[in-house]
Amino acid sequence: MARHLIPSDKTIKALKPGATDDDGAPVKRLNDGDGLFLMLWVKGGAHGWRFQYVLNGRKNILSLGTYPDTGLALARRKADEARALVAAGTDPSEKRKAEKAEHDRQHEERQREAAGLPPVGSFEAVAREWLEEVHAHKVSPGHAERTRIRLEQNVFPWLGRLALVSVTAPKLLECLRRVEKRGTVETAHRVKQACGQVFRYGIATGHCERDPSGDLRDALRPVVVAHHAALTEPRRVGELLRAVDSYPGQPTTRAALLLCALTFQRPGEVRGAEWAEFDLDAGTWLIPGHRMKRSVQGKATGPAHLVPLSRQAVAVLRELQPLTGGRVLVFPGLRSPKRPISDVTLGAALARLGFGNDEMTAHGFRAMARTMLAERLGVAEPVIEAQLAHAVPDALGRAYNRTEFADQRRQMMQTWADYLDTLRTGAQVIPIRAA
Repeated sequence: MARHLIPSDKTIKALKPGATDDDGAPVKRLNDGDGLFLMLWVKGGAHGWRFQYVLNGRKNILSLGTYPDTGLALARRKADEARALVAAGTDPSEKRKAEKAEHDRQHEERQREAAGLPPVGSFEAVAREWLEEVHAHKVSPGHAERTRIRLEQNVFPWLGRLALVSVTAPKLLECLRRVEKRGTVETAHRVKQACGQVFRYGIATGHCERDPSGDLRDALRPVVVAHHAALTEPRRVGELLRAVDSYPGQPTTRAALLLCALTFQRPGEVRGAEWAEFDLDAGTWLIPGHRMKRSVQGKATGPAHLVPLSRQAVAVLRELQPLTGGRVLVFPGLRSPKRPISDVTLGAALARLGFGNDEMTAHGFRAMARTMLAERLGVAEPVIEAQLAHAVPDALGRAYNRTEFADQRRQMMQTWADYLDTLRTGAQVIPIRAA
């Protein structure tokens, strides 16, 4: 096809709306040859340059701008560039789309950088998306917050701005070594676990293809497990109980320690107890699912945890009722009755009684009961585990069953309370086999 069929810009400027050709037909376009033409009055009275080409057997049209912003000479240069691309086997339309996408990406990156945000597809960006979209809906708010802080303090400063796909096992290990060298080996393992979840989320969202944290299975020092300190020797347990009975501090603190010993529930569940959860006449304590140590789903949909109360536990609560019974919380704090006493309060009380953190903790009452019920009183472990509210599925796959071993647990709780009384008085105890 001949080229440069449009004589000059004057030819274009001379056109008037409604112009016709020699046959009287409306003029809709001017051909310049070899695929370049000008569509007339296409956009608010302006004219639009178009370049038509064929690539891989398909006919395509590329827009080259509007007239008069794009004059005849500039339109021809643009058409020449497009022809060169077609001759090389490159689709100019696709090239333009790619350039626009890259321009938009760079613009977004500049905006994110100005706003202090990490680059798209970076480790930090994907990690924060995972924290918000997945992790926050699976674990408790406190757990999610701890995970966020671990990543912000131990990973983001070094790997945060790297593209997720470029984070290799050696780079991740170098980051974890910094945590390990501080002596916080357990934290290093927790950070590695969180990073693994970020990578798996990145695979699902198309930001990477594999999880390099799996290659570090044996690369970190093992965690030395330190269990909560707990007394299990009968004589020392008796001394502890007598010390608690004579505790000179707040009566709420003393009652909380006694309830920890008698019910062996988690300290947080004891401290946060509300009077509405108790039926003292029936001798029951029903802890709502949302206050239990469970996943977000377990807290929302799991049943309440039944704690049968011994006569001694009921007596402790009735003695406390005149003091705090008019409030929501059984153990309100001194500074604010809307907040319970803290875990630090219980630990400090034990230390004040002469039982240091290396010997006995508030959480240690659970281990004390777990060990002595099995070894001293011969109670079946499934009954103990059910009362400890450990999430062990039953035969039907239920993780929580508030009626499981209800009769056996009621008998066990009374047997346990009676046993503690004998230790308190220093009497000799003969082990029994519970039903």
